[in-house]
Amino acid sequence: MVKPKAKAAKIPLEKLHPFKNHPYKVQDNEEMISLTDSIHENGILTPLIVRPLENTTAEYEVISGHRRLHAAEKAGLLEVPALIYAINRDAAAIAVVDSNLHREHILPSEKAFAYRLKAEALQHQGVASGQVVLKSDDGRTTAEIGISNNESYKTVQRYIRLTNLIPEILQKVDEGRIAFTPAVELSYLTEQEQCDLIDTMESEDCTPSLSQAQRIKKLSQEGHLNMDVIFAILTEEKSNQKEKLKIPVERVRGFFPKDYTAAQMEETIVKMCEGWYHKKMRDRDSR
Repeated sequence: MVKPKAKAAKIPLEKLHPFKNHPYKVQDNEEMISLTDSIHENGILTPLIVRPLENTTAEYEVISGHRRLHAAEKAGLLEVPALIYAINRDAAAIAVVDSNLHREHILPSEKAFAYRLKAEALQHQGVASGQVVLKSDDGRTTAEIGISNNESYKTVQRYIRLTNLIPEILQKVDEGRIAFTPAVELSYLTEQEQCDLIDTMESEDCTPSLSQAQRIKKLSQEGHLNMDVIFAILTEEKSNQKEKLKIPVERVRGFFPKDYTAAQMEETIVKMCEGWYHKKMRDRDSR
């Protein structure tokens, strides 16, 4: 396949639009502050990748460079360097996903929506080319995505399942409060059942284990799930339950970067406690 040629240009910021359904979050965190400072001082060193937006005059959709675009806006730039590729929406969607999937830090929700976006683009490409796309093609599509990302097609399909979760539950997956496998089970619940679940999780300060999530899913499929059942399952004592120390996030949030998840804060606090303990032991031994 012949790769499309790129055209270099300086494009005004008002002519650039984020990719529709872009799966990756652009956050105002410490990395963004650093990037903004760098762009303010040195400009954008790596051009954005864009494509012409259909049914517009000189308007472009960003394929790669959403963080740079946001930082450029914050730095007060009026235009940015870009490479323009005349490609269609499906090819652009695949490029959007592939340009970010191998980042060091990627949230489960980002990977979920990225896999879904790429799967839909690959399937649409098959339809547009006149290929007969069967329901079983879903497996071939996810297998193709898995091969390029060193994951099984089943893992890809499980990630895509997460896109059926309501935002409040998906956020807890990103924060590490709900593990991946239980989250997949919960993705089969209806929207109302998920709302009932999150209400119970918040009021009782608990999250479902894998076995609880599987039971909740089964009861949902049988038509026997309601708020009372969810409450009964989540509040039952687990056989391996250990005593927990609970600290409201609000008490420690101000000590951490804004983009830190609850899991990252917990890990940092534990490390600080370990450091405090070892220092205490050294002080005792030196007496």
